[in-house]
Amino acid sequence: MINLGDIVLRNWQKKDIKSLAKHANNKKIWDNLRDEFTYPYTELAAKQWIDIANENEPLTNFAIVYKGNAIGGIGIIKKADVFRKNAEIGYWLGEKYWNRGIATKVLKAMLDYTFKNFSIHRIYAHVFETNTASKAVLKKCGFKSEACLKQTVIKNNEVLDCYIYSILKADYAH
Repeated sequence: MINLGDIVLRNWQKKDIKSLAKHANNKKIWDNLRDEFTYPYTELAAKQWIDIANENEPLTNFAIVYKGNAIGGIGIIKKADVFRKNAEIGYWLGEKYWNRGIATKVLKAMLDYTFKNFSIHRIYAHVFETNTASKAVLKKCGFKSEACLKQTVIKNNEVLDCYIYSILKADYAH
């Protein structure tokens, strides 16, 4: 568990099913995430996610909990083979909690956690061209724009560019 005062990052729990389904079931959130993050987001999808989210030790997926309710998620995917010192990071937040600085706060905490607990030298994120809020959060946390993959994403039957933002452990000022 990572305690940030009014926000806690902790493992996903069965008691989060209703809150997870409530906050994740939002097309505006789905529009900025991979299709494997289902929409509509049901309680069954929440249960299935919770069943797999706690498989890694140390944890790689956390519930973002505010005032006792799971309002979003953040996690990393550790890469393998020649990319084994890399991790991809992803996060989402219930729309009611946007523009409050929460995403920036939890992203910084996740960077601290990842660089401390894993042999990772580079963390990166893929961001759809339309997701200006996420680009801003990444920049606030020290990520640099690394590449633009032209016309590489298909979301809502629209072809979009995808940006790669990264941060190196050596450059991370915590």
